[in-house]
Amino acid sequence: MNLSFEFFPPKTLEGLTQLLETAQKLQHFRPEYFSVTYGAGGNTQDSTLKTIMTLQQHHLPVVPHISCIGSTQEKISELLHHYQQQGIKGLVALRGDLPSGAGSMSGDFHYARDLVAFIRATTGTAFNIFVAAYPECHPQAGNLQQNLQHFKQKVAAGATAAITQYFYHPDAYFHFVEACRKLNIDIPIIPGIMPLYNFSQLARFSEMCGAEIPRYMRKQLETLGDDIAAIQEFGIEVVSRLCRNLLAAGAPGLHFIL
Repeated sequence: MNLSFEFFPPKTLEGLTQLLETAQKLQHFRPEYFSVTYGAGGNTQDSTLKTIMTLQQHHLPVVPHISCIGSTQEKISELLHHYQQQGIKGLVALRGDLPSGAGSMSGDFHYARDLVAFIRATTGTAFNIFVAAYPECHPQAGNLQQNLQHFKQKVAAGATAAITQYFYHPDAYFHFVEACRKLNIDIPIIPGIMPLYNFSQLARFSEMCGAEIPRYMRKQLETLGDDIAAIQEFGIEVVSRLCRNLLAAGAPGLHFIL
């Protein structure tokens, strides 16, 4: 079973130290890699790079996120060259979110498929390219069929694997994978797993990204209120069961979003 973990780049040196300590503890599980996210419009580029380099200096396997909204071919080329020089072999290629206040897309890239195609055109097979998949439908896709076609375009552009948006309905993942196989999409599709820590934060994030929180979970979490210990215990139960079901049904691994 392949495991991987996703970090948000910390804003402070203390946060970076804590992240490194956490990664070193998680290394006990022999993860395939640690990925580090990239903010809207690339606004965490410096902290993403610093986090990646820190993990790599401690001999931890890393896969940077790279998003293209608001960026140029020149900037992306520089970033790719830097990562190649550092010996990095994998990237998570994303369109990315528009920066706050931006009214429309800008830069040389509009979609993740454009970024994937550019990476392949400029670096060949230097990188394994992971892309995002949305089992419950991308919030900006008109319907499930359009959602699948957009995903297929990213695969055709050169993606080698996919990581899904997190979900709590395992059937959503199974149905998505089945639909992909019918379209001859055969790359590994790795479930994204979101541990449950804070209900209000999860609800807010889920609203933005289109992930559905099952009704029974909402009701139980509302009942638990501010009881952090009880929420964590419930979250462990829910997420553990989800992971067991996914692996038993043949999921190729698990990607934990921390």
